Amino acid sequence: MKTLRTGLTAGLMTCALSLAAAPVLAETYIVAVGAASNSLQGRSAAKFAEDLQTELGDAHTVEFYADGQLGDEKELMQKLRLGTVQFTLISSIMTNVAPEFALFDMPFLVQDRDHLKAIDTEIVQAELAPKAEKAGLKVLSTWENGFRQITNNARPINTPEDLKGLKIRTPSSEWRIAMFKEWGANPTPMAFSEVFVALQTGTMDGQENPLTNITGANFQEVQGYLSMTGHVYSPTYLTSGMGTWQKLPDDVKEAVTTVAAGVQDWSLAQGEAADTELVAKVEAAGMEVNEADKAAFIAASAPVYAAFAAQVDGGDALVSRAQALAAD
Repeated sequence: MKTLRTGLTAGLMTCALSLAAAPVLAETYIVAVGAASNSLQGRSAAKFAEDLQTELGDAHTVEFYADGQLGDEKELMQKLRLGTVQFTLISSIMTNVAPEFALFDMPFLVQDRDHLKAIDTEIVQAELAPKAEKAGLKVLSTWENGFRQITNNARPINTPEDLKGLKIRTPSSEWRIAMFKEWGANPTPMAFSEVFVALQTGTMDGQENPLTNITGANFQEVQGYLSMTGHVYSPTYLTSGMGTWQKLPDDVKEAVTTVAAGVQDWSLAQGEAADTELVAKVEAAGMEVNEADKAAFIAASAPVYAAFAAQVDGGDALVSRAQALAAD
Protein backbone atom coordinates (compact mmCIF):
# COMPACT_ATOMS: atom_id res chain seq x y z
CA MET A 1 0.00 0.00 0.00
CA LYS A 2 2.87 2.33 0.79
CA THR A 3 4.33 1.76 -2.68
CA LEU A 4 0.95 2.38 -4.32
CA ARG A 5 0.48 5.67 -2.43
CA THR A 6 3.96 6.83 -3.43
CA GLY A 7 3.31 5.97 -7.06
CA LEU A 8 -0.04 7.76 -7.00
CA THR A 9 1.51 10.85 -5.41
CA ALA A 10 4.26 10.91 -7.99
CA GLY A 11 1.72 10.56 -10.79
CA LEU A 12 -0.39 13.44 -9.49
CA MET A 13 2.69 15.65 -9.19
CA THR A 14 3.72 14.80 -12.75
CA CYS A 15 0.22 15.63 -14.01
CA ALA A 16 0.17 18.93 -12.12
CA LEU A 17 3.54 19.93 -13.51
CA SER A 18 2.40 19.00 -17.01
CA LEU A 19 -0.73 21.15 -16.69
CA ALA A 20 1.27 24.05 -15.31
CA ALA A 21 3.66 23.87 -18.23
CA ALA A 22 0.87 23.73 -20.85
CA PRO A 23 0.26 27.01 -22.70
CA VAL A 24 -2.86 28.96 -21.74
CA LEU A 25 -5.38 28.74 -24.56
CA ALA A 26 -6.08 32.16 -26.03
CA GLU A 27 -9.54 33.67 -25.85
CA THR A 28 -10.75 34.75 -29.28
CA TYR A 29 -12.84 37.89 -29.70
CA ILE A 30 -14.56 38.57 -33.02
CA VAL A 31 -15.10 42.12 -34.27
CA ALA A 32 -17.39 42.15 -37.32
CA VAL A 33 -19.21 44.82 -39.33
CA GLY A 34 -21.59 44.77 -42.25
CA ALA A 35 -20.07 47.93 -43.71
CA ALA A 36 -17.44 48.07 -46.43
CA SER A 37 -13.91 47.60 -45.14
CA ASN A 38 -12.76 50.90 -46.65
CA SER A 39 -15.69 52.91 -45.24
CA LEU A 40 -15.18 54.85 -42.02
CA GLN A 41 -17.24 52.28 -40.12
CA GLY A 42 -15.04 49.53 -41.50
CA ARG A 43 -11.81 51.38 -40.80
CA SER A 44 -12.95 52.37 -37.29
CA ALA A 45 -13.81 48.78 -36.46
CA ALA A 46 -10.48 47.61 -37.90
CA LYS A 47 -8.62 50.14 -35.77
CA PHE A 48 -10.54 49.01 -32.70
CA ALA A 49 -9.63 45.38 -33.41
CA GLU A 50 -5.98 46.24 -33.99
CA ASP A 51 -5.65 48.47 -30.92
CA LEU A 52 -7.51 45.97 -28.76
CA GLN A 53 -5.14 43.21 -29.87
CA THR A 54 -2.19 45.42 -28.91
CA GLU A 55 -3.74 46.23 -25.55
CA LEU A 56 -4.56 42.59 -24.74
CA GLY A 57 -1.29 41.08 -25.95
CA ASP A 58 -0.69 37.45 -26.82
CA ALA A 59 -3.06 36.05 -24.21
CA HIS A 60 -6.01 36.80 -26.51
CA THR A 61 -6.77 36.81 -30.22
CA VAL A 62 -8.86 39.50 -31.90
CA GLU A 63 -10.31 38.63 -35.31
CA PHE A 64 -11.81 41.24 -37.65
CA TYR A 65 -14.37 40.77 -40.43
CA ALA A 66 -15.93 43.46 -42.68
CA ASP A 67 -17.93 43.71 -45.92
CA GLY A 68 -20.81 41.74 -44.43
CA GLN A 69 -18.72 38.55 -44.27
CA LEU A 70 -20.54 37.50 -41.10
CA GLY A 71 -23.81 39.23 -41.91
CA ASP A 72 -25.42 42.66 -42.11
CA GLU A 73 -26.21 44.83 -39.08
CA LYS A 74 -29.43 42.98 -38.29
CA GLU A 75 -27.76 39.58 -38.46
CA LEU A 76 -24.77 40.76 -36.43
CA MET A 77 -27.07 42.14 -33.75
CA GLN A 78 -28.54 38.67 -33.36
CA LYS A 79 -25.05 37.13 -33.25
CA LEU A 80 -24.14 39.50 -30.41
CA ARG A 81 -27.06 38.15 -28.43
CA LEU A 82 -26.03 34.58 -29.23
CA GLY A 83 -22.42 35.30 -28.31
CA THR A 84 -20.99 34.10 -31.64
CA VAL A 85 -19.72 37.63 -32.38
CA GLN A 86 -18.36 39.73 -29.52
CA PHE A 87 -18.32 43.27 -30.96
CA THR A 88 -19.98 45.06 -33.86
CA LEU A 89 -21.09 48.51 -34.96
CA ILE A 90 -24.82 49.22 -35.09
CA SER A 91 -26.12 52.41 -36.68
CA SER A 92 -29.63 53.30 -37.82
CA ILE A 93 -31.32 50.05 -36.79
CA MET A 94 -30.58 50.75 -33.12
CA THR A 95 -34.04 52.36 -33.16
CA ASN A 96 -35.41 48.81 -33.37
CA VAL A 97 -33.81 48.13 -29.98
CA ALA A 98 -35.21 51.16 -28.16
CA PRO A 99 -37.33 53.89 -29.80
CA GLU A 100 -35.43 56.65 -28.01
CA PHE A 101 -32.41 56.00 -30.23
CA ALA A 102 -34.47 57.60 -33.02
CA LEU A 103 -33.35 60.89 -31.50
CA PHE A 104 -30.51 60.70 -34.03
CA ASP A 105 -33.01 60.28 -36.87
CA MET A 106 -34.40 63.73 -36.22
CA PRO A 107 -33.35 65.87 -39.20
CA PHE A 108 -30.73 68.56 -38.60
CA LEU A 109 -30.56 67.84 -34.84
CA VAL A 110 -26.79 67.34 -34.41
CA GLN A 111 -24.87 70.52 -35.18
CA ASP A 112 -21.30 69.24 -35.15
CA ARG A 113 -19.07 66.56 -33.65
CA ASP A 114 -18.56 68.34 -30.33
CA HIS A 115 -22.34 68.37 -30.04
CA LEU A 116 -22.37 64.62 -30.75
CA LYS A 117 -19.87 63.94 -27.95
CA ALA A 118 -21.98 65.95 -25.53
CA ILE A 119 -25.12 64.03 -26.48
CA ASP A 120 -23.21 60.77 -26.14
CA THR A 121 -22.10 61.57 -22.59
CA GLU A 122 -25.27 63.18 -21.29
CA ILE A 123 -27.95 61.18 -23.08
CA VAL A 124 -26.67 58.04 -24.85
CA GLN A 125 -24.52 56.58 -22.08
CA ALA A 126 -26.67 57.93 -19.23
CA GLU A 127 -30.14 57.04 -20.54
CA LEU A 128 -30.25 55.19 -23.84
CA ALA A 129 -27.57 52.57 -23.22
CA PRO A 130 -29.44 51.14 -20.20
CA LYS A 131 -32.50 50.66 -22.42
CA ALA A 132 -30.37 48.67 -24.88
CA GLU A 133 -29.13 46.52 -21.99
CA LYS A 134 -32.70 45.41 -21.32
CA ALA A 135 -32.75 44.18 -24.92
CA GLY A 136 -29.53 42.19 -24.43
CA LEU A 137 -27.06 44.67 -25.91
CA LYS A 138 -24.22 46.62 -24.28
CA VAL A 139 -23.54 49.99 -25.96
CA LEU A 140 -19.90 50.76 -25.28
CA SER A 141 -19.20 53.92 -27.26
CA THR A 142 -20.64 56.22 -29.91
CA TRP A 143 -18.51 56.73 -33.02
CA GLU A 144 -18.70 58.55 -36.32
CA ASN A 145 -20.90 57.37 -39.12
CA GLY A 146 -21.33 60.86 -40.46
CA PHE A 147 -23.58 63.55 -41.85
CA ARG A 148 -25.81 61.94 -44.44
CA GLN A 149 -26.04 63.24 -48.01
CA ILE A 150 -28.28 62.24 -50.93
CA THR A 151 -27.11 60.75 -54.23
CA ASN A 152 -29.28 59.91 -57.22
CA ASN A 153 -29.28 59.51 -60.98
CA ALA A 154 -32.17 61.84 -61.87
CA ARG A 155 -31.34 65.42 -60.88
CA PRO A 156 -29.74 67.66 -58.25
CA ILE A 157 -31.74 67.77 -55.02
CA ASN A 158 -32.09 71.38 -53.91
CA THR A 159 -35.42 71.26 -52.06
CA PRO A 160 -37.73 68.46 -50.88
CA GLU A 161 -39.81 68.94 -54.02
CA ASP A 162 -36.89 67.60 -56.07
CA LEU A 163 -37.27 64.23 -54.35
CA LYS A 164 -40.84 63.73 -55.52
CA GLY A 165 -41.32 60.23 -56.90
CA LEU A 166 -37.68 59.15 -56.59
CA LYS A 167 -36.98 55.64 -55.29
CA ILE A 168 -34.51 56.25 -52.47
CA ARG A 169 -32.86 53.43 -50.57
CA THR A 170 -32.86 53.93 -46.79
CA PRO A 171 -31.79 51.80 -43.84
CA SER A 172 -34.48 49.80 -42.07
CA SER A 173 -35.44 52.72 -39.84
CA GLU A 174 -39.07 53.75 -39.56
CA TRP A 175 -38.06 57.36 -38.93
CA ARG A 176 -35.77 57.60 -41.95
CA ILE A 177 -38.55 56.13 -44.05
CA ALA A 178 -41.08 58.58 -42.58
CA MET A 179 -38.70 61.50 -43.21
CA PHE A 180 -38.27 60.74 -46.89
CA LYS A 181 -41.99 60.12 -47.36
CA GLU A 182 -42.61 63.53 -45.79
CA TRP A 183 -40.22 65.02 -48.32
CA GLY A 184 -42.04 63.38 -51.24
CA ALA A 185 -39.68 60.51 -52.06
CA ASN A 186 -40.48 56.81 -52.35
CA PRO A 187 -38.16 55.38 -49.65
CA THR A 188 -37.33 51.67 -49.69
CA PRO A 189 -35.33 49.93 -46.95
CA MET A 190 -32.60 47.63 -48.22
CA ALA A 191 -29.48 45.96 -46.84
CA PHE A 192 -26.39 48.08 -47.51
CA SER A 193 -24.65 45.20 -49.27
CA GLU A 194 -27.37 45.21 -51.95
CA VAL A 195 -27.36 48.95 -52.69
CA PHE A 196 -24.61 49.16 -55.34
CA VAL A 197 -26.35 46.71 -57.67
CA ALA A 198 -29.73 48.35 -57.03
CA LEU A 199 -28.30 51.72 -58.07
CA GLN A 200 -26.44 50.22 -61.01
CA THR A 201 -29.52 48.48 -62.40
CA GLY A 202 -31.93 51.34 -61.68
CA THR A 203 -33.94 49.38 -59.12
CA MET A 204 -33.22 52.40 -56.91
CA ASP A 205 -32.85 55.97 -58.19
CA GLY A 206 -30.71 57.00 -55.26
CA GLN A 207 -29.73 56.58 -51.64
CA GLU A 208 -28.59 58.57 -48.61
CA ASN A 209 -25.43 57.96 -46.60
CA PRO A 210 -22.39 59.68 -45.13
CA LEU A 211 -19.66 60.48 -47.64
CA THR A 212 -17.41 57.81 -46.14
CA ASN A 213 -20.01 55.14 -46.90
CA ILE A 214 -20.74 56.57 -50.35
CA THR A 215 -17.12 56.43 -51.45
CA GLY A 216 -16.36 53.30 -49.43
CA ALA A 217 -18.98 51.44 -51.48
CA ASN A 218 -17.98 53.24 -54.71
CA PHE A 219 -21.45 54.67 -55.31
CA GLN A 220 -19.80 57.46 -57.30
CA GLU A 221 -19.34 54.86 -60.05
CA VAL A 222 -23.11 54.41 -60.46
CA GLN A 223 -24.59 57.78 -59.38
CA GLY A 224 -24.60 61.10 -61.20
CA TYR A 225 -25.57 63.61 -58.50
CA LEU A 226 -24.46 64.27 -54.93
CA SER A 227 -26.61 66.73 -53.00
CA MET A 228 -25.11 68.03 -49.78
CA THR A 229 -28.13 67.98 -47.50
CA GLY A 230 -26.48 66.95 -44.23
CA HIS A 231 -30.00 65.98 -43.20
CA VAL A 232 -29.05 63.58 -40.42
CA TYR A 233 -25.92 62.96 -38.42
CA SER A 234 -25.97 59.24 -37.82
CA PRO A 235 -23.60 57.82 -35.25
CA THR A 236 -22.58 54.20 -35.05
CA TYR A 237 -22.49 52.37 -31.74
CA LEU A 238 -19.76 49.98 -30.67
CA THR A 239 -21.88 47.24 -29.19
CA SER A 240 -21.44 43.90 -27.47
CA GLY A 241 -23.92 41.33 -26.22
CA MET A 242 -24.82 41.61 -22.54
CA GLY A 243 -24.07 37.93 -22.04
CA THR A 244 -20.60 38.39 -23.52
CA TRP A 245 -19.90 41.58 -21.60
CA GLN A 246 -20.88 40.10 -18.24
CA LYS A 247 -18.50 37.17 -18.78
CA LEU A 248 -15.48 39.22 -19.84
CA PRO A 249 -12.60 39.40 -17.33
CA ASP A 250 -12.17 42.81 -15.73
CA ASP A 251 -8.86 43.44 -17.49
CA VAL A 252 -10.48 42.80 -20.88
CA LYS A 253 -13.37 45.12 -20.04
CA GLU A 254 -10.89 47.81 -19.07
CA ALA A 255 -8.95 47.34 -22.30
CA VAL A 256 -12.12 47.52 -24.41
CA THR A 257 -13.28 50.70 -22.66
CA THR A 258 -9.89 52.39 -23.06
CA VAL A 259 -9.53 51.46 -26.72
CA ALA A 260 -13.13 52.43 -27.52
CA ALA A 261 -12.62 55.94 -26.13
CA GLY A 262 -9.51 56.40 -28.25
CA VAL A 263 -11.23 55.19 -31.40
CA GLN A 264 -14.13 57.57 -30.78
CA ASP A 265 -11.79 60.57 -31.02
CA TRP A 266 -10.03 59.02 -34.03
CA SER A 267 -13.26 58.33 -35.92
CA LEU A 268 -14.65 61.83 -35.33
CA ALA A 269 -11.43 63.38 -36.60
CA GLN A 270 -11.44 61.10 -39.65
CA GLY A 271 -15.03 62.03 -40.42
CA GLU A 272 -14.32 65.73 -40.21
CA ALA A 273 -11.33 65.43 -42.55
CA ALA A 274 -13.41 63.40 -45.00
CA ASP A 275 -16.06 66.11 -45.33
CA THR A 276 -13.89 68.04 -47.77
CA GLU A 277 -11.58 65.33 -49.12
CA LEU A 278 -14.36 63.04 -50.32
CA VAL A 279 -16.37 65.74 -52.07
CA ALA A 280 -13.31 66.33 -54.25
CA LYS A 281 -13.04 62.58 -54.84
CA VAL A 282 -16.60 62.18 -56.13
CA GLU A 283 -16.29 65.31 -58.27
CA ALA A 284 -13.16 63.85 -59.84
CA ALA A 285 -15.18 60.72 -60.59
CA GLY A 286 -17.68 62.84 -62.54
CA MET A 287 -20.47 63.43 -60.04
CA GLU A 288 -22.25 66.80 -60.04
CA VAL A 289 -22.27 68.24 -56.51
CA ASN A 290 -24.67 70.86 -55.17
CA GLU A 291 -25.43 72.46 -51.80
CA ALA A 292 -29.09 71.86 -50.93
CA ASP A 293 -31.42 74.50 -49.48
CA LYS A 294 -31.29 73.31 -45.87
CA ALA A 295 -33.83 75.88 -44.72
CA ALA A 296 -36.39 74.33 -47.06
CA PHE A 297 -35.65 70.85 -45.70
CA ILE A 298 -35.82 72.04 -42.10
CA ALA A 299 -39.21 73.63 -42.70
CA ALA A 300 -40.48 70.42 -44.30
CA SER A 301 -39.26 68.35 -41.34
CA ALA A 302 -41.56 69.80 -38.68
CA PRO A 303 -44.06 66.89 -38.97
CA VAL A 304 -41.26 64.40 -38.24
CA TYR A 305 -40.48 66.13 -34.94
CA ALA A 306 -44.18 66.28 -34.09
CA ALA A 307 -44.56 62.55 -34.72
CA PHE A 308 -41.50 61.76 -32.58
CA ALA A 309 -42.92 63.81 -29.70
CA ALA A 310 -46.26 62.03 -30.01
CA GLN A 311 -44.99 58.46 -30.42
CA VAL A 312 -41.93 58.24 -28.16
CA ASP A 313 -42.45 58.67 -24.42
CA GLY A 314 -40.63 61.83 -23.37
CA GLY A 315 -39.61 62.44 -27.00
CA ASP A 316 -40.20 66.20 -26.94
CA ALA A 317 -38.12 66.64 -23.76
CA LEU A 318 -35.39 64.39 -25.18
CA VAL A 319 -35.09 66.56 -28.29
CA SER A 320 -35.02 69.74 -26.20
CA ARG A 321 -32.25 68.38 -23.99
CA ALA A 322 -30.18 67.34 -26.99
CA GLN A 323 -30.62 70.71 -28.66
CA ALA A 324 -29.58 72.48 -25.44
CA LEU A 325 -26.24 70.63 -25.49
CA ALA A 326 -25.15 72.39 -28.68
CA ALA A 327 -22.46 75.03 -28.21
CA ASP A 328 -23.71 78.61 -28.44
